Amino acid sequence: MQLEIRGASVDVTVSGSTGRGVLLLHGFMCSAQMMHSVQTALEGHMRVAAIDFPGHGKEGKCPPPPKPWGVPEYMEMTAEVIKRLKLAPCDIVAHSFGARVAILLAATYPELVGRMVLTGAAGIKKPQTGKATAKQRLYKGLKGCVNLAEKTKLFGSLPDRGREALIQKFGSADYKALSPDMRKTFVKIISQDLTDQLPRVKASTLLYWGAEDTETPLWMGKKMEELIPDAGLVVEPGAGHFAYLEHSGKFIRIVQNFLLEGRE
Repeated sequence: MQLEIRGASVDVTVSGSTGRGVLLLHGFMCSAQMMHSVQTALEGHMRVAAIDFPGHGKEGKCPPPPKPWGVPEYMEMTAEVIKRLKLAPCDIVAHSFGARVAILLAATYPELVGRMVLTGAAGIKKPQTGKATAKQRLYKGLKGCVNLAEKTKLFGSLPDRGREALIQKFGSADYKALSPDMRKTFVKIISQDLTDQLPRVKASTLLYWGAEDTETPLWMGKKMEELIPDAGLVVEPGAGHFAYLEHSGKFIRIVQNFLLEGRE
């Protein structure tokens, strides 16, 4: 089904007709399809809803939000999905960016959230190295020159070409692949550090982490386990950022045990 929320079109796949509600939230520029095996495993026991976030979805084909969104906007949209589908209190299974949304949701609207399984969860900022800081200063300086050229209107299309050149020089591969609108969304998302929200999470939370995750390193999982009042960490040896897909069978068993234990 498609819902219109906060000016955005939100695709939601719903299955299962009985039991508690559970919401599946994918990572940045991924899709609900990547949570399909989890949805299939749970739909016989729960009412399952999987969101394709605006601007994401399969091959990034879901229309972007009407303006660049940060985590708060995606969170408010997700809260509205839970309310409209009458899923509350809703369990959540989330990966990476989806976990950012889940953390802020659980901290802001605890009455909407039951238990959570977060895998490769993003939300804690990485400390900057000296090299990264110098690179950032250079980027900001050059960007300032491009912005000045744009304001003076003396150089025609040169500022636009200069801005794209800076992106190609300093941006990550993922960032370069984004549309201009989603680049702004990406910056807003990664600029918010959710560390201060973690102690406010009341939901029982299971953290599932790949030991070799380089996108959200294991120390982030350990920090979340420390700061979320009721949290436990399961580490998958040898797995990376997509540990839940690399070890799909094991992950599904963990999710089923955690979400269904004592409830059926």
